[in-house]
Amino acid sequence: MLCGGSADSRTPESDHIGRGSGASGTSRAHAALKPGGSKKAAPPSRTGLQSGNAEAVAVSARRNVQRNAEVRVGREVVDRMVSGTNVLRMLSQVPGVNFSASDALGIDNYGASIYLRGFFMDTIGVTLDGIPLNDQSYGNLNGLNVNNAVISDDIDHSNVSQGAGAVDLPSNTNLGGTMQFSTTDPKDKFGGKVLQGFGSYAMKRTYVRVDSGVLNSTGTKFFVDYARSYEKKYDSSSPDFMQQTDAKLVQPIGENSKMTAFFNWSDAQVWNYADKSQDILNTLGWRTESFYPNYRAAYAAAQWNWVCNGNDTLGFAGNSCGGGAGTINPLTGKPLALSGPNKLPAGWENTSEQADVAYYDGGQRTVDYIGGLNFDLELTRRLRWLTTFYGHSDTTYMSYGDPYVPSTTGAPLSEEVWTPRQERFGFNTAFEYHIGNHTIHTGAWFENNNQAESQYWFNEPVLGEGTPLKAIGPYTTYGKAIAENYGFQWNTNTFQYHVMDTWKPLNNLSVLFGFKSMIQTTSGGAQFTNTQSYDGTLPTYNGSLPNGSMTAAAAFLPHINASWRFLPNHEFYFDIAENMRPYGVLPTGGASAGGTSPWAVSSPAGSDVTSQQLFDSVRREARPERDWIYLVGYRYTSRPVMFSVDAYHADISHRLISASVGSLNDPETSVIDTRRATMYGMDASVTVRPFTQGIMRGLSLFNSVSYNHMTYGSNVSIMDGEGVFHNVRGAKMTGYPQVMYKASANYTWRRFNASFDVNYYSKRPYSIVNDTYVPSYWLANAGARYSLGDVWAMKNVMVAFNVYNLFNSKYISMMGQNGFPVSGDYQSLERGAVREYFGTISTEF
Repeated sequence: MLCGGSADSRTPESDHIGRGSGASGTSRAHAALKPGGSKKAAPPSRTGLQSGNAEAVAVSARRNVQRNAEVRVGREVVDRMVSGTNVLRMLSQVPGVNFSASDALGIDNYGASIYLRGFFMDTIGVTLDGIPLNDQSYGNLNGLNVNNAVISDDIDHSNVSQGAGAVDLPSNTNLGGTMQFSTTDPKDKFGGKVLQGFGSYAMKRTYVRVDSGVLNSTGTKFFVDYARSYEKKYDSSSPDFMQQTDAKLVQPIGENSKMTAFFNWSDAQVWNYADKSQDILNTLGWRTESFYPNYRAAYAAAQWNWVCNGNDTLGFAGNSCGGGAGTINPLTGKPLALSGPNKLPAGWENTSEQADVAYYDGGQRTVDYIGGLNFDLELTRRLRWLTTFYGHSDTTYMSYGDPYVPSTTGAPLSEEVWTPRQERFGFNTAFEYHIGNHTIHTGAWFENNNQAESQYWFNEPVLGEGTPLKAIGPYTTYGKAIAENYGFQWNTNTFQYHVMDTWKPLNNLSVLFGFKSMIQTTSGGAQFTNTQSYDGTLPTYNGSLPNGSMTAAAAFLPHINASWRFLPNHEFYFDIAENMRPYGVLPTGGASAGGTSPWAVSSPAGSDVTSQQLFDSVRREARPERDWIYLVGYRYTSRPVMFSVDAYHADISHRLISASVGSLNDPETSVIDTRRATMYGMDASVTVRPFTQGIMRGLSLFNSVSYNHMTYGSNVSIMDGEGVFHNVRGAKMTGYPQVMYKASANYTWRRFNASFDVNYYSKRPYSIVNDTYVPSYWLANAGARYSLGDVWAMKNVMVAFNVYNLFNSKYISMMGQNGFPVSGDYQSLERGAVREYFGTISTEF
């Protein structure tokens, strides 16, 4: 069911930003055929690099073709990226989208982020082939980042909403928009593809795919593939490694029905870049990194922390000191095994972070399994049944070398490890009924999620007496965990029901009205709370950490949408909706750039209030965030020029934010209900094909500008690390630029394609009260591809060359990964990747 545009209104196809299925209508994960439609699929479009038809590619390249309140980004955009790049980067040229990463491929989820019109990636609804992925942020307990859910080479397209998103989309994170990713189908003929990539800093990328072709008279077909990516850090030898397997089966059923099954296994082993602060960048420069693999230097820095830090009796002044023999290990009561100097790297003592500037290592290991079974069944000529069953299992280890907690081996440092786990199972089912000029769609979504997270410390060896632990594990080389800070377990049940009617009173007018109801209950909390401080070495709390149940419910969340093609090539549309995001789940101290959780509160030992009392207070007063989103837009679509402009407004209620003070090792996190906020903004874009014939007819130029203004509207006070209270009213949203400008050029001539894009991001508020900002920056990329055609037994041989960060800009990518400061500076920034070069060769068989 299309809710945008009339059946006889035709626009040129687009691969970059193309026609959607109506973001405000049905989220078409099943690609159902219309009643009476043919079982034969339309032949796949052929790119100019394969056919030599420059005109075909010129029509589709880098064009802002949209339908209603949705943007479609096609397969050809992925083809122009470096193979293995984070799936979310394919959306980076969409107006209003801000994607950034600390590494060029975007493998490290800790340093990668995406915003959609001011909404962070834990407040966006995301699906893959109809499977809800929910929260996209690092280390979450409610979903899976799409980059870990699918191999980027298998993505066919993504539909991105400009408004509040489809009313039937299954998601408990959607507040301000949706992203629906779809994978390619298996090919009808037996064959395969092999790809090998190389790049800067020892980057290697391998991809192998085999398609079965149609196996029998019923049309059964499948594909299986495998990919592995490896890259080193640009300022250290620690690597990122990721391997994945995808499999997809398509089974037609009768004339107009089918079943599809999708499965993905992902294993990511990633060393993180060290967290930065503005003080670190200004004092030490942009290339300060973790010690790995220099364990000796990390050992010396940990000794400085235990022996020199604040120890005036030793005459401490600077980055080193002598003595320290007999310094007691508080975990064992015996002397630490000191070896060599007590010393920080030069200059570290001049920062506010000192020994916290960087640690021995930091990283994560994630293993995920996700799969779904989709049924798209024609019950009658007017009635279809669409159902998805799915499951997802996630096992994650996140760690860093902690110089503040010694090992029982005697080493002055240990490995601190977090272990988030989740197992999600659910189904989404709906009926779609066509009658007259109406298409009625109704259905329900249910999901159960078992979540857990604990925090431990593990032994590191004495210098020279063993191999140090790796950030990605294993961690039990020198025995079981020596201490545990907390252990949380939750169970979350989500239920959503929707009904909507798409009415087409005229061929050029489509009107949608619907609503959804949602209820989510989370039960559980702390199962273990540390009570042993070892003279203040480990955190302790006043009473047990929070445990309890919270329910968020909304009986009526309406959605209204209309699309009117009042003249040929001209479209006017609007979209109005209300969304709710139930309470998130995070353990004590848990914070992200997008927000926090009621269970994240804690009260330190000696406080007047217990942690449970603090949680109970939040539980009584907190409300789930509910946002009203209003969008109105106009677009003009023709062959030489495509133009669109829209404006949006959001009324935001009860957004919880996290305020972080203290150090990375001992953070203090506040949970604040901001009560009311407002957002307004606009996006405008134009795509021009200046030449219709000759050698330049394959040139396409794209430009867009976006503006966003979000401020908190209530008098809410929040305390910084110095005990000073600040009023957040009038403060702008952290982490998102007010102004973005994007430009790209794409040129195709026969078998050759070249592309260039450049984005500008204005300065971004860093502190909650906006007294610190991150500077603006430009980021440019370039690439070229050439098809050699068939070479001997190899088919469609392709070579490509790409440059990321062409002008080697210094910029901040991720912000707030450890939470945002209330005021001033904090160690919660990630530097963006430097200039890197990549080459790729691929062939099919």
